[in-house]
Amino acid sequence: MARAAAAYYAGRDPFGARGDFITAPEISQAFGECLGLWAAVVWQEMGRPDPVLLVELGPGRGTLMADALRAVAGVLPAFRAALRLHLVEQSPALREAQRRALGQADPMWHDELSSLPAGPALVLGNEFLDALPIRQFIRRGDGWRERFVQAGAFVEQDVGPGVPLPPDAPEGAVQEVSEACRAVAAMLGARLAAQGGAALFLDYGPARSGLGDSLQALSVHRAADPLAAPGTADITAHVDFQAVAEAARAAGAAVQGPLPQGMFLQSIGLVTRAAALAGAAPAHAGRQLSAAQRLIAPEGMGRLFKALALCHPALSSLPGFQPS
Repeated sequence: MARAAAAYYAGRDPFGARGDFITAPEISQAFGECLGLWAAVVWQEMGRPDPVLLVELGPGRGTLMADALRAVAGVLPAFRAALRLHLVEQSPALREAQRRALGQADPMWHDELSSLPAGPALVLGNEFLDALPIRQFIRRGDGWRERFVQAGAFVEQDVGPGVPLPPDAPEGAVQEVSEACRAVAAMLGARLAAQGGAALFLDYGPARSGLGDSLQALSVHRAADPLAAPGTADITAHVDFQAVAEAARAAGAAVQGPLPQGMFLQSIGLVTRAAALAGAAPAHAGRQLSAAQRLIAPEGMGRLFKALALCHPALSSLPGFQPS
């Protein structure tokens, strides 16, 4: 899965109507603007450190960050002046798109999270975790087998030691484990606890761990066979938010959420911002409002997608996560 994803992203721009899928920043500019303002408010809660790292994991075309920077420059220019932009991106094609969108912001690129410089940080990750590789285990008889891929098909092998699997599960049940997601959460959790800051993830998956096969692929906005032509389709899996939260807590961070994305976005003002955009351009009002609805409605992206924040323990109540 990791090799297929690396090959897929290396030489293409998969986003938008002409690509394979569309993400929230491409649906509505209000999404990136609100996330930028979320980061600005958290920066104030952190005591306004200068400089502060603003980091995006998997920045796509740079659309989200371009919208975020424009918003914070107008509302809180002190934050815009204090931030240093860092982008974690391996794809040469997407780095070039990000350079076109964000070149004036003087970004620094990183292949890995581990190469970020030290210091307080605000981290954004929209549909980043779902693209990280998973392992799959399937229940057979009274034990578990692990799925591998060989010659374009699944094969099953004995499970090695050290994998935590539920002792009781029905025949054919599938357990997914993303060691890569847990590693990101642990690394960020330790960093935030030691150096300050917060990380916000928006992605799709269940709030609680459970059984199920969620491996999927998209090509030209339609479901595809994940094994048919590796490297030519977007391959993802649902995020286990409980496992991410537990890994971050174990590393010393505080965790807030997960919350349904719709609830979170409404709380941080996305509907209000979309209404303002609609009022400013009446000819496009319907498109602005329908885009916001797609992001927040339960039948759209509002329920399946979740928002999860990791932060320094001193940040007790982040925007969007306050008790109602």
